[in-house]
Amino acid sequence: MATHNKRVCDEFNLLGHTRRGFIKAGSLGLCGLSLPELLRHEAIASVQGRKVNREKSVVILWMRGGPSQHDMWDPKPDAPSEIRGEFKPIATSVPGIQISELLPKTAKIMHKWSIIRSIAHRVEDGNVGHSAGDQICFTGYPSGPNPDTNVMPSCGSYTAKQLQHLNPSMPAYVMIPKNVPGTGSAWLGKSYAAFETMADPAATGPFKIPNFTFADGVDSSRLGERKELLGTLNGPDLAESMKNLGEFQSQALGILSSGKAREAFDLDSEPQSLREKYGFMPAFDPGDPQRCGAPNWAQRMLLARRLIEAGVRMVTVDLRWWDFHKQGFDSQKRGFLPRWDMAYSAFIDDMESRGLLEDTLVVAWGEFGRTPVINKDAGRDHWPYVMSAAFAGGGVKGGRVIGSSDAKGAVPKDNRKLPHDVLSTIYGHLGIDTKAAYLDHSGRPHVVLPEGSRIDELF
Repeated sequence: MATHNKRVCDEFNLLGHTRRGFIKAGSLGLCGLSLPELLRHEAIASVQGRKVNREKSVVILWMRGGPSQHDMWDPKPDAPSEIRGEFKPIATSVPGIQISELLPKTAKIMHKWSIIRSIAHRVEDGNVGHSAGDQICFTGYPSGPNPDTNVMPSCGSYTAKQLQHLNPSMPAYVMIPKNVPGTGSAWLGKSYAAFETMADPAATGPFKIPNFTFADGVDSSRLGERKELLGTLNGPDLAESMKNLGEFQSQALGILSSGKAREAFDLDSEPQSLREKYGFMPAFDPGDPQRCGAPNWAQRMLLARRLIEAGVRMVTVDLRWWDFHKQGFDSQKRGFLPRWDMAYSAFIDDMESRGLLEDTLVVAWGEFGRTPVINKDAGRDHWPYVMSAAFAGGGVKGGRVIGSSDAKGAVPKDNRKLPHDVLSTIYGHLGIDTKAAYLDHSGRPHVVLPEGSRIDELF
């Protein structure tokens, strides 16, 4: 029997790559059962008696580093030069709303999206680093002693916890291209971690997800044989983790045999004209990531649209690195803002034209704003006291400005919002129960979101 089980283990080692977060080598066999166990736990986690919106989804366009409110969505043309900066405001498609002159395409579709200009962290000393800000914005809880590591689950992990079972043929939670601080699953465990594409749409050359590559000699026609073979297993020497798999093992096989997930990640099947509409803007200074960022992260946004269309519930796109301590105006003018303007406007139009925007909430923000006063190096530093964010889709009424900052763009003037309110809005759209409590490793219960209210003014 042991020899028979070893053969099954070998037969089910189909992928030849380590699966990060959703499918791993051996996940369809005795060697490691992460995917079937995931499906089993997801079904157990089904929220009984509560109607869940099966078609709702969220895209978080994560502008890591902290985009400048002054230079994008909240210009201060009447402020002194050391505050207002180099860029002038321009009119948008909505009378009375102005944004940066470097966002002309975005301005033309202002009627499709809205701005919140009064989000602020609850901090005492303002000493918020990138990772600490990430943690607050993705979890609603403060960071632990190591801000790079989650002590509480992210909004994506809770989405997987409560919604994955509704569409087991696709991961509920995807990170493009990989996790950033704040996006981990913490004590919820790897079953609810993000599927990390690892392959980066921003890189040159063909885009290929290694996690969906079969080992040599294995194709979808042979998966049925594995399934039949698995059905013959019995005996006391089976690993405890093999028990009670049943239908979940079948679902795991179905993910690979259907090809749906592989098709969703096939970015190269998109027409070149659409890819160019999103933008293939090269970095202007490859030797300085502070100034140029990722060369083609616009293509990450296009992949997000494909995943939403295929049924993924939450996609977070890493659009780093909006951290302009030095030569900030030059960096934004020559790289970031034209790239953002092109990609964001294309993304919103693409989502709308495909009928995806109505059910998909798109949130664009970073972990904090930037200082109102320009520093000696022609940049702006970290500033958690006020920040802006853009919202579109998911029932959001376009052409609105919620809240305002003061004349310097330093603190909220009215209608202050917390990052928790943004999370509450995201959870509310998905139908996530924010009052549900889950036990950490020590047995202590934690609610999904400790505070925060849906931002009704958006709707």
